[in-house]
Amino acid sequence: MRGNIAQMMQQAQRMQENLKRAEAELAALEVTGQSGGGMVSITITGKMETRAVRIDPSVLADAEMLEDLIAAAFNDAVGKANAESSKRMSAATAGMPIPPGMKLPGLF
Repeated sequence: MRGNIAQMMQQAQRMQENLKRAEAELAALEVTGQSGGGMVSITITGKMETRAVRIDPSVLADAEMLEDLIAAAFNDAVGKANAESSKRMSAATAGMPIPPGMKLPGLF
């Protein structure tokens, strides 16, 4: 029984180290979402901080379309960041039984 507990504690410690490493990688990660065939692009970090916005001058005349393109590009970037976050966090917790939907403290 003691061996199992010691082994579980070692696994938990490795998982914690892996999670810290994955969090650091995600903080440095940048993804770019696009819309309108690249007329609007938004770059965000893994922490959902906006780094850059690029707008093709040809869409500046139509404010309503531009608003839609910005929203779509942002949503595309957020989707990419969330997918990468899920992938990296799954890899960091591999081997440890984490219930589905459980949020680990400190993760975004």
